[in-house]
Amino acid sequence: MSDFVDLPGLSDSAPSNADEAWLTAIAQAAAGDSQAPLELLVEYLTLLADAAISGRRPGEHELAIVRELGRRAAEQGIPAGRVADLYLSAAWRMWRDLPDVVPYRDRDTVRASAQAVLRAVGEAIAVLVDSYQAASKDLIRQEESLRRELVDDLLRGDPDVSRMVERAEPFGLDLGRPHLVVLAAPVDGLSDGDPTAGMLERFILDQFGDREVLVATKEGLLVMLLPATTPKAARDADKEVGELVHDALIRHRAGRVWRVAAGRAYPGTYGIARSYEEAREALTLAERLQLDSPVVDARDMLVYRVLIRDQAAIADLIQAVLGPLTQARGGAEPLLQTLEAYFATGEVATEAARRLNMSVRTVTYRLDKIKTLTGHDPGDPAQRFTLHIAVLGARLLDWPARDIHSGTETRA
Repeated sequence: MSDFVDLPGLSDSAPSNADEAWLTAIAQAAAGDSQAPLELLVEYLTLLADAAISGRRPGEHELAIVRELGRRAAEQGIPAGRVADLYLSAAWRMWRDLPDVVPYRDRDTVRASAQAVLRAVGEAIAVLVDSYQAASKDLIRQEESLRRELVDDLLRGDPDVSRMVERAEPFGLDLGRPHLVVLAAPVDGLSDGDPTAGMLERFILDQFGDREVLVATKEGLLVMLLPATTPKAARDADKEVGELVHDALIRHRAGRVWRVAAGRAYPGTYGIARSYEEAREALTLAERLQLDSPVVDARDMLVYRVLIRDQAAIADLIQAVLGPLTQARGGAEPLLQTLEAYFATGEVATEAARRLNMSVRTVTYRLDKIKTLTGHDPGDPAQRFTLHIAVLGARLLDWPARDIHSGTETRA
């Protein structure tokens, strides 16, 4: 196809190139209308003027310049709508002024010129938008990569503090202030490309403001780095951050089961790593203890952390107190579940039976069996404490499924 459109009705006195002052005035006016840099119009107005005057289609070198301008606009963070408005504004301004610059002799020439200009506008803006979108995707991927690397290093406790401060600054993080880490784990796992992270980031930004918030994924978990401040939403001021996050997750996808854990707030880069470890440990402990609550706080898990600090001692307690339960016909697990339900319901056998979906008679029979085998009466306040601590320790160390002395799996 020819690069030119025949415009026979154009006056021989028409300029071969657009007047520089005229195009400069158009560029300045269009930039003022759209609030976009007039530098983004480089080459564009010239190719439009050439199309109007000679019918020439944009050349590859001209479109390459427009493509570069689209990439530059994306990198500068100029909204795509504003860039498109700049190009359209320049086009209609040029077409409006064209009769004063180029004397057309008849309607056919005007029509042909209009077609040439519209075609040039379409080709230029198509290239501009494609380049802008491609650059935006690259920037997003780059930012996500930098975000993941930053989050990984913060959670690991990178010792290069000055470098961490420098890397955190573009994300609006003041590492000298206290931050906390919140983790969310879906029971059904977190697949690649799951949109929940994006939703959660928008929710958290709305709650806490537009700075000092990072949301990322790590090892199948949603990781949220938050400032140790009260959420903006007054209606939720009485809720802890873990509850707010869990509520948002439930609203996002009804029916999906989540467990959320929040670490305590600490200042500095090492504080973030410490909060993360607390949140991870809280998730692990809540899973081992089979806690009913979907939201756990590291502060509430301190007593369990104390229990597992000396694993040798807690293992001895389990073996000494609960070891005899393995002699029961069904093994130790059914009796251990009964004790868990009994303690969780405030030592009320009827409530424990309801939770276990069995008769009260069965529960009382098992409690008597436990008393006989262990020598500890669950109904005696003095002995109940020892039994309860032993049961908690058993869940923390995954006993009786795991041999707590050898570390090998055994069958109950």
